[in-house]
Amino acid sequence: MLVLSRKKNESIVINNDITIVVVEIRGDKVRLGVEAPKEVPVHRREVYDAIKRNESGQSATDASTNSE
Repeated sequence: MLVLSRKKNESIVINNDITIVVVEIRGDKVRLGVEAPKEVPVHRREVYDAIKRNESGQSATDASTNSE
């Protein structure tokens, strides 16, 4: 894992087309802005995990439906 230090309004660039900007720092919270192409999905980790769980459950349901 790469660990970087950034101040408010500073940014990092990923793969030439994704930019992460530190928008605000308030206490122990950091607000980040993400600029990415529309075709690149960007999710908070908990949302991403829920999507993956849903997809896994859907795959299991599809497999059991197809085996009938």
